[in-house]
Amino acid sequence: MALVLDTGPIVAALDVDDTHHDACVRLFRLRGQRRVVVAPVLVELDHLLTRQVGPDAFPALLETVHRGELDILPLSAQDYVRAGELMRTYADLRVGFVDAAVLAVVERLREPKLATLDHRHFSVMRPRHVDALELLPSRAPR
Repeated sequence: MALVLDTGPIVAALDVDDTHHDACVRLFRLRGQRRVVVAPVLVELDHLLTRQVGPDAFPALLETVHRGELDILPLSAQDYVRAGELMRTYADLRVGFVDAAVLAVVERLREPKLATLDHRHFSVMRPRHVDALELLPSRAPR
């Protein structure tokens, strides 16, 4: 069992000023499941963590990868194809590559849940393997 992490919960967990901080920290404390970050999410994390938390935040995140606390999952050739399909299907929502890639990997892993703060996109997009994803944290403040 894996918990796929979108960009938002990682940023919120590391940014003590984020309104979602406490809920996202609790996600990282869940035991018994592998924490997976889809490789394209790293680019967003570098940008957002440097801007919102500071220049040391992203290198610290890379240290958690080195310690085995986060697994970075590269995209497969089929994930790229599926991401393109999702971007076309949800063009009216302006779903970008990173969100489409995250959903493609969630589908490949057949995970019923996703850690994200992006309910705008992920509550609308329909994965192939379940009717709807369980979005965590379940009660994120607005």
